[in-house]
Amino acid sequence: MRFPARPATIPPQLPEWDTAWSRIVEARTSDGTHAFHVLDTLPALTAAGVEPAGTIVALHGNPTWSYLWRRLARATIDAAQSGGRAWRLIAPDQLEMGFSERLPHSAMPSPKSAEVRRIADRIADFDAVASDLFAEVAATGSAAHPIVTIGHDWGGVLSLGWAARNTDRVSAAISLNTAVHQPEDAPVPAPLRATLAGPMLPTATVLTDWFLRVTLSLGNLDAETKGAFHAPYRKAEDRWAIGNFVADIPVDDTHASDPELQRIGKDIAAFDKPALLVWGPKDPVFLERYLRDLRQRLPQADVHRFETASHLVSEDHDVPGLVLDWLSARFDAPDTANTPTEAAPAKDSSARSGTSASAKAPTSEAADGTASSSAADVRAVTAILDARHDDEAIASVDFAQNPAQQITWHHLWHVTTSIANGLRDLGVKPGDRVSMLVPPGNNLTAALYACLKIGAVAVVADAGLGPKGMTRAITSADPQWIIGELPGLTLARAFGWPGRRISVSPLGPVRSRLFKAETSLTELSRTPHRHELPTPAPDADAAVLFTSGSTGPAKGVRYTHADISSLAAVLTRTFNVTEGTGLVAGFPPFALLGPAIGATSVTPDMSVTKPKTLTATAIADAIIAGRATMVFASPAAYTNVAATASELDAEQKAACERVELVLSAGAPVPLELMDAIAEVFPTASIHSPYGMTEGLLLTDIDRDGVAAADATGGLGVCVGQPIDGVELALAPIDASGASSDELLQGKAAQERLGEFVVSAAHIKSGYDNLWRTTADSARDDLHGLTWHRTNDIGHIDDAGRVWLEGRLQHVVTTPRGPVGPGGLEALIDADAQVSRSSVVGIGPVGTQALVAVLDAEGTSLSPGLAPLDLSERLREKVAEAGGHDLAAVLVAPEFPTDIRHNSKIDRSRLAAWADSVLAGGPVRGNV
Repeated sequence: MRFPARPATIPPQLPEWDTAWSRIVEARTSDGTHAFHVLDTLPALTAAGVEPAGTIVALHGNPTWSYLWRRLARATIDAAQSGGRAWRLIAPDQLEMGFSERLPHSAMPSPKSAEVRRIADRIADFDAVASDLFAEVAATGSAAHPIVTIGHDWGGVLSLGWAARNTDRVSAAISLNTAVHQPEDAPVPAPLRATLAGPMLPTATVLTDWFLRVTLSLGNLDAETKGAFHAPYRKAEDRWAIGNFVADIPVDDTHASDPELQRIGKDIAAFDKPALLVWGPKDPVFLERYLRDLRQRLPQADVHRFETASHLVSEDHDVPGLVLDWLSARFDAPDTANTPTEAAPAKDSSARSGTSASAKAPTSEAADGTASSSAADVRAVTAILDARHDDEAIASVDFAQNPAQQITWHHLWHVTTSIANGLRDLGVKPGDRVSMLVPPGNNLTAALYACLKIGAVAVVADAGLGPKGMTRAITSADPQWIIGELPGLTLARAFGWPGRRISVSPLGPVRSRLFKAETSLTELSRTPHRHELPTPAPDADAAVLFTSGSTGPAKGVRYTHADISSLAAVLTRTFNVTEGTGLVAGFPPFALLGPAIGATSVTPDMSVTKPKTLTATAIADAIIAGRATMVFASPAAYTNVAATASELDAEQKAACERVELVLSAGAPVPLELMDAIAEVFPTASIHSPYGMTEGLLLTDIDRDGVAAADATGGLGVCVGQPIDGVELALAPIDASGASSDELLQGKAAQERLGEFVVSAAHIKSGYDNLWRTTADSARDDLHGLTWHRTNDIGHIDDAGRVWLEGRLQHVVTTPRGPVGPGGLEALIDADAQVSRSSVVGIGPVGTQALVAVLDAEGTSLSPGLAPLDLSERLREKVAEAGGHDLAAVLVAPEFPTDIRHNSKIDRSRLAAWADSVLAGGPVRGNV
């Protein structure tokens, strides 16, 4: 049986598709002239009176067609009509795919068939169509402008290969999920193995639409959209190219197309123009190893991972918006606009990590405490440790060890230097990423500072993320190495985390093989000091710290050596840390900074993922061991310390009385808890710094400050004023709940609801492999500084104090204007009948009703509508304080919260529950 030839046709009317985009292009290819259906937005731009100032050439993969690029087409037209750069989009249907021409064929495609259209043929087809359309523009005499390629699936590798062979014309390249190289030691992904298996190939791809249906299941597509992708492939004769494409996948070096794919891979590695890699990590075919290979071939590429996306990433997320933002950053700057080709950026770690074009320049703290803009002035993070290499005073005490282990500055320097030399011998290079699966304590300190000494990048993902969250985080960071205790190595083995393995302690031959541990820190610590260790550049990555993941997938926050050095300087200056200061660190982010700030750090006996396991006796023993005068822990930890204070003996009480400074971070600390802490540490100054993973120390307030702020009756939680070296501005929130591009300071910023935007030398340098997130969070508008959008909202009072009122995504947009829920929640929580609350918005944006949801746990309240007297009382409080009207007060049977931060309530789930209850739905059940 043979399938007949069919001419190219114009698609019918389809969802999100404009028939004006379609045209048929005759192009001379390697085997004659053929007709291609092409999506081309030029007619739409011309009709709008807009002349293109750039061209995007897009190529789909298998088994999709140019419909894949419909949203990018619409986005480019909308942007041009709004005054942005006018990008023309050209997206051909590959020959025999979509609505392009069909050739006559036998019904059974196979890898060895002479009829198979090979990779080289498809690149030639792409070149033929693109060249013909470019010639049209040249014939009109239009000025040269940037040409950018974009591809997906096999269209990704083909378009990258074409771009690499046309660098005289191509300015940049973008690729969605694709693959260039199949590692010899890795199996072909299971879905492809099944399809390639003998007679399954024609059955799965041509005779049935199984392959098409499976592919379309790898995205969030409704029935109409799936129908549109099916439109050109209704009959078996229309699907021949789907089977042909699968048959031409070079799974090994015996395949006819393997030499061409190898040449393409080499060509791509020589491509030095700007590049963007967009990735859906849940793809079962284009696995993480293929992104790793692309990163190595295109080290200059920016990367953005949509962590919840699968293969059809552009169907799940706003890829068109990301693409246009990236193109604007690349081509709309004064020195790049309207440039046909671009010079390649430096091939460094910042490109690998997905930083934006506006990433901040490193700054440092000079000896007098002022900011220095010279990267060369930044002191190495390990400077104090190295300077005290002969000091026999205690540097660190670890109560997580049994018995407690204490080490001197000399010993710590010696061990870290030995491990650094051992890592070099093992093959760890500057820039290599090392996942730290070690709890805070001496072992983690030794591993971390050894890595810092040689320029390796520490990857830290909190165990509180859970196995699923840690898997996503570590896979995203893609470390080359793992250093782990046995529980961490067990998880790494169970979930297939990337990286060569190093155990903390020797495991013995059997377990070493089981966990693939090549050596141990213990063994590395015996390495002679024979290498001259490299000096990392100030702007080189030092660490990737993952956020809690309480407001979405955890993000990797990139810190350079300059950032960490600046943070150490800020801590030293702000809290007067001097040589000999003892610090009990029950708050993990600061447990590692002792050697950088010259403090004797003590890790108390507690579970770092369960702060409430810190007891008063444990913290007192840690104070005694380190002769500590400073204590740092989370509010949850201090709550239990206060609750167990009666267990302290005389010596422990005396030790607590010697503490001069108590710090608490991770969540706001109410005055009641500060008062309870003061009873345990009666002579200490009690402070609650405000910060986040992206900026660990931004503002500070002490106990007296909290009392004074509470007395004003202000809405929200007061976190004090910016510390020295931190600039703070406010981006006002509009009626839609979005924060403005305008940044306000001084009196103009006072008493207005807005998003807090900060600038400081110790702020993060970017988000790892999240180009757009980095770009969205960075601002360069005010005073020539780079600003970080915190996503925290609130107001600044007339005394310059910062009041937090929630997160930007939780703003309620009422008819009277936007409302920060945190301010009203603090007011409601003060009521004697309320344990905690969440204020949510019900209804359309701009007309939302305010609803207070109370937590039934720990109260006498019953789920459902709150008692009338309580509802009335809360309504009066809210109306008096802010002039707002509570439409309803509900009591929820439970409050969904983040597993690490019990104070971080999942408001979106509570809002959905409240909406359902008010519409007559059930009160009980999962919230």
